[in-house]
Amino acid sequence: MKFVQYYLDCLSQASYLVGDESTGRAVVVDPRRDIDEYVRDAAEMGLTIELILETHFHADFLSGHLELAAATGAEIAFSSVATPEFASRKLADGERIVLGEVELEILHTPGHTPESMSIVVWEHAGDAVPYGVLTGDTLFIGDVGRPDLLASIGFTRDELAEKLYDSIHQKLLPLPDATRVYPGHGAGSACGKNLSTDTWSTMGDQKVNNYALLAGDKATFIDLVTEGQPPAPEYFVYDAVLNRQDRELLDESAMPDALGLAEFEARVAGGAMILDGRDPEDFAHGHLLGSINVGLKGRYAEFAGSVIPTDADIVLVVDDGFALEAKNRLARIGFDRVVGYLASPLVAMSENPDKVSQASRLTAFEFQGRRAEIDGLQVVDVRNPGEIKLGSIPGAAEIPVGQLSVRGRELDPATPTVVFCAGGYRSSVAASLLRQQGFTDVSDILGGYGAWSELVASAT
Repeated sequence: MKFVQYYLDCLSQASYLVGDESTGRAVVVDPRRDIDEYVRDAAEMGLTIELILETHFHADFLSGHLELAAATGAEIAFSSVATPEFASRKLADGERIVLGEVELEILHTPGHTPESMSIVVWEHAGDAVPYGVLTGDTLFIGDVGRPDLLASIGFTRDELAEKLYDSIHQKLLPLPDATRVYPGHGAGSACGKNLSTDTWSTMGDQKVNNYALLAGDKATFIDLVTEGQPPAPEYFVYDAVLNRQDRELLDESAMPDALGLAEFEARVAGGAMILDGRDPEDFAHGHLLGSINVGLKGRYAEFAGSVIPTDADIVLVVDDGFALEAKNRLARIGFDRVVGYLASPLVAMSENPDKVSQASRLTAFEFQGRRAEIDGLQVVDVRNPGEIKLGSIPGAAEIPVGQLSVRGRELDPATPTVVFCAGGYRSSVAASLLRQQGFTDVSDILGGYGAWSELVASAT
């Protein structure tokens, strides 16, 4: 058996290639949209990708099933409960897919979504213990899939939580303890609240250490898994719907258009939003007016999708040589409306200083001084509820960065404002968004809550 896990750190997303050397037949599970790596690896291993398995309609990324099917001729398959708007194979609960010596067993495991399924991987059909189980978003390492993401399109979280409990207890917990668990996501994903940094585990370990599996009854389980979930990024429903549809294919080798400053400004005048992918420090030293800063070195697509509307054209500002990467990473969440990037941005800004602004970033010490000097300073904590629960700056408004596009109206744009996160990445996103929305005096805290906590502790 050939078994490869592909882990995409910036989305905390895992996909899989499973193949049988004796026959050369292979499947890919939950592919991302830029699919060249799967095609290349399969060819190098002498495998033919015949089937693309989707564990469910994903909300956090736009899956690459259509791109991979077009590139390989492989068939796309979902649980028989799923209703995609394109041709697909329907897989029944308990159905076996024979690749050769390697076999895959389909388990319907609704809960995260109604059509969710898990895939048991048998290295040999007669083995007493399966090699592993690909659990999609049903079971994570340290957590289970959140059941509330479809609440806005016809399902209540409690209905799905009940199904999730049954799926885990009837389908997954009976698997032998030695069965490896390979989930669809890891730490950092908004698809759960307690995901581990480990990318695989065993059923035995999860039975002992996963808080959700230790719930004594269904009611307790529902309470545990529905409480304290992080806010879902704005683009999640958009992707969940788009993953059902026939849509345009991504050409991951196609460069976006290089734009001179005049053409770049014309795009902005026509409604395009400026997405600056440089590091927060570089952005703070100088950026085009109206830019939103989401650094490429962080969770770029996720936070861009949290602050850029799904129907907006996008123009990019990135360091030289990174335009293609930025375009493709946005495409991973279905943001295909990149209409160009600014050629030679540092030259353009240095030659047009009247079109450039700097961003205020305060050390924790400077923030404390400003708070003492300014009555009514507006302080905003843009972290998630689970982080805030562990402590925050007294008096701070609590608005996670993913909700700021909508909830920014709760703040006064004319009042001096300081935003903070855990370390400084999200706060740069948030501060730049508020400036783009018309806030006149916005700073963020270098080092975030951690730096402020250390300062306070050292002073006591």
